Amino acid sequence: MHACESSKNRGAAHSRGRKLLRLAAACILAAQLAFLPLLSAAGDKPASATPPAPVSTNDPVLKAMQTELSRAITELGKDEQPPYYLSYTVYDQDFVVLAGAYGSLLGNTTAQRRYADVTMRVGTSDLDNTHGQSRSSGVTSGTLPLGNDQDAIARVLWELTDREYKRAVPALLNVRTDTAVRAEEEDKSPDFSKEKPETHIGEASAAPFDRSAWEGEIKRLSAVFRKYPEVYFSSVVLQASNSNSRMVSNEGTTLVSPTSSARLIMEAQTRADDGMDLLRVETFQAPNAKGLPGEAELTARIDKMAADLGALRKAPVAEPYDGPALLSGRAAAVFFHEVLGHRLEGHRQRDEEEGQTFTKKVGQEVLPKFLSVADDPTIHEMAGMKLAGSYDYDNEGTPAERVDVIKDGVLKNFLMSRMPIKNFSDSNGHGRNQPGLMPTGRQGNLIVTSTQIIPETQMRQTLIDEVKKQGKPYGLYFDDIQGGFTVTTRQLPQAFQVLPVMVYKVYADGRPDELVRGVDFVGTPLAALTRILTTGDQEHVFNGVCGAESGQVPVAAVAPSMLFSEMEVQKRAHQHERPPLLPPPGFEDMASPAKTAAHAKAEVKP
Repeated sequence: MHACESSKNRGAAHSRGRKLLRLAAACILAAQLAFLPLLSAAGDKPASATPPAPVSTNDPVLKAMQTELSRAITELGKDEQPPYYLSYTVYDQDFVVLAGAYGSLLGNTTAQRRYADVTMRVGTSDLDNTHGQSRSSGVTSGTLPLGNDQDAIARVLWELTDREYKRAVPALLNVRTDTAVRAEEEDKSPDFSKEKPETHIGEASAAPFDRSAWEGEIKRLSAVFRKYPEVYFSSVVLQASNSNSRMVSNEGTTLVSPTSSARLIMEAQTRADDGMDLLRVETFQAPNAKGLPGEAELTARIDKMAADLGALRKAPVAEPYDGPALLSGRAAAVFFHEVLGHRLEGHRQRDEEEGQTFTKKVGQEVLPKFLSVADDPTIHEMAGMKLAGSYDYDNEGTPAERVDVIKDGVLKNFLMSRMPIKNFSDSNGHGRNQPGLMPTGRQGNLIVTSTQIIPETQMRQTLIDEVKKQGKPYGLYFDDIQGGFTVTTRQLPQAFQVLPVMVYKVYADGRPDELVRGVDFVGTPLAALTRILTTGDQEHVFNGVCGAESGQVPVAAVAPSMLFSEMEVQKRAHQHERPPLLPPPGFEDMASPAKTAAHAKAEVKP
């Protein structure tokens, strides 16, 4: 199972997603990392054979990593079970988090942290300690000293390497035993692919950040929510960071990849009289804080969030429905990420606990012919928005690549890490993970394109025409979305659930559209993907954070609006806690509807 949400991991939807994650075999940061080709599986050299020549650099941290790596592969190479692969990845992060509510700061944090992953493979590339369910034995992580004391850094790397080796060797013995006594696996691909080593030393350029100015803006933005008495919880959070990842491996890879990012999250929540919690979240991200929207635009978004929540509180609860539906571009993007994208991740084609929906469908039509799907981490912006899933090197050190997974409806490829699968032996730069976990094939920027388009302004009328054609009283329009999750394992039914926020009934008889609440759209992937009739002519971006076996990574999905001939929706489960018993401070006379309305329009002075 997998959960993907807008960048804020908070609220009822997130809690529900996390509970469901624990029920399935698989389930939302990334670094940029890289490698040298392995020798043939039958003759993998022990790690001590030829330590790679270190890349010249003045970086004391990188020097410490290179020195300790060379020492480790030389000494461990003398052991009875030498590692054939060893890498160190060190992550540095300097970050600022400003959190505000109702005109004041809730938090004002500046921090530095440094941690390391020691990744080790023992055995051969055909069969090593990470095989099957032992994959987690390939990495050990720990906190690394800050600063440039090479001896201190080397000492911790030494300790982590020792700890990892003592995990990897017993794991290899268990793998060999299991392989000997279990039935033969259908996919006999090696455990690790041969890839060209990469060397890249990126130049760090710390993005300027005016902390004082942003403290003031966070206070002003969060104060806007004070004029809305029915917003029971709100926050404005800015996360700005300068990060750097360094990677060295015995294959010869040396990568230094500095990055910077800024993300602003505005959240507001209310509760309907029946106890249903209602959430609106707006997220913005850019390479640095200067790239975020201006204060006037953000204030307008807050006003719109509050207005949406007010309308949702009064909206009726949606009833179960099966009929024509129109998905906005953002909703369609999340739909494709969940329903299709996860099922095209390479390792799912090999794991026998997975549903393997598309494993044997290469060369077959899996979508309408007018649709194509690619995943391209090398693109940094589309439709005027920065994409969250962009990177230059994946977390295994392979250069990022555009992968055309579906062309004109026909399945062509999978999103590959360095775990080969049948007929796909090489990585295409999609091995991703959060620090501390082993990489797997993951999505980056999933992009859906169409050749059967109509102007977006005509999509609503096209929905109405389809509703009339089917003799239905109304169709549904899914305007905005907060995330979704899917099940890909065999133990549970192959299904998905997408969590919309703003959903409207669009009536065939010309009545005004009606907002409804408490609805999720659900279904099974193969059936849902065949029901797309046409698409709009504009691209829309959903940026979020996705969780799966290899942890939380930033992703983007891009798609046009889409008309479905049929979509099934269900009622959303919710709590029944009453709204607050007392009005918020400053609105003590809320019992008077007229005064309440007047107060809602008047700004409360800080």
